[in-house]
Parts: sequence; C-alpha cells; structure tokens
Amino acid sequence: MKAKIIITPKKAVLDPQGKTVQTALAHMGYTGVTGVHIGKYIEIDLAPGTDKAAAQKALNDAAHKLLSNPVIEDYKLEIE
Repeated sequence: MKAKIIITPKKAVLDPQGKTVQTALAHMGYTGVTGVHIGKYIEIDLAPGTDKAAAQKALNDAAHKLLSNPVIEDYKLEIE
C-alpha cells in the first residue's frame, strides 16, 4: 500500500511562492491563471499486510503533528 499526503497553505494564508509563480506565468503569457498555491507532496510506502484503518489513523496523526502546520496548512491523505 502507498499513502499520499498533499499539504497546501490555507486559503486565508499569504502564499508568496504561489504569488511569485502566478506573476511569472502572467509575464510568460499564460493568461487566465487566477491563483497558484505551492505545497508539499509526500508518498509513504506501507508494509504488506498493514491494516488500512490503523494506517489512516496513524498517518492522520502524523500529518497533523509533524508533517504539516495545522495553523497555516491543510492536508489531504489518500491510501491506495
């Protein structure tokens, strides 16, 4: 199994990297881009036979406590 965690800044938080990329895209002629958000993507390989529900609970805890900053970031966890 593989877990995927996508971490992005909350909508209300200033994202200077995203704004820089948005401005660069506009200068390069890419029109219609109204927002860019830069985040983190983490893949975690899980051992064969891992209980999916237990892994989901543990990884949600890890994402909340270690991998993201819940004050300024949101995360999405998927387990395949």
